[in-house]
Amino acid sequence: MNYTVALNELNSFAHTFWQAVGNARVFAFHGEMGAGKTTLISALCRAKGVQDHMGSPTFSIINEYADGDGNPIYHMDLYRLRDPEEAVQTGVEDTITSGDICLVEWPEKAPQLFEENTLHVYIAANEDGSRSIRITDV
Repeated sequence: MNYTVALNELNSFAHTFWQAVGNARVFAFHGEMGAGKTTLISALCRAKGVQDHMGSPTFSIINEYADGDGNPIYHMDLYRLRDPEEAVQTGVEDTITSGDICLVEWPEKAPQLFEENTLHVYIAANEDGSRSIRITDV
């Protein structure tokens, strides 16, 4: 699935995203620094009813939010991890296998943690400020 989304369309795109991905639970977000991964994840969380302040979990590694029904949504940023073993030690592996929604930035830092049912979201900034978003299962 390929989309081109203007920044002012992110909130409406978030609803489209959730309809398109069905019951998927683990999402790996790929893109260069500044591509908009955290911004997109914030819109996706708002669409699920998250009321908490959302920001990048670069330093905490894992942020936990509650959706509109009180279910956990995990936002992870693996950028600072030194190696895949650190992902296990920090609880990333347990969180990814929890069955809850997990939105993970920089998954290439620990690729072995992601199972076949992971959806990969590729984000790239376009010259006009919009974002190209591709969702795939590989």
